[in-house]
Amino acid sequence: MNQKKIAAGVIHKLPEDIKKVLISNADLLAKWNSLTPLARNEWICWVTIVKKSETREKHLIRLSADLLDGKRRPCCWPGCPHHRPNAKKWFKQEK
Repeated sequence: MNQKKIAAGVIHKLPEDIKKVLISNADLLAKWNSLTPLARNEWICWVTIVKKSETREKHLIRLSADLLDGKRRPCCWPGCPHHRPNAKKWFKQEK
């Protein structure tokens, strides 16, 4: 059984839909694993923070394209709000 190692983020768990995208392309997985834990966390948050499933699908497609193009973080996004102490009150606690 050949299991591929997928590096995780810092604050967020890696969702199944992102795992599925990553394991579908060896180059994409290599680029993902080369990111810092904080950069992976930014991508995970950027994909999961959206409200609509259509938007999430678009973010998954863009995550793949951007990583394969060499981008290390989501463009034009202020960053994960979950690690800021004053923003935590707005988000549900993951258990």
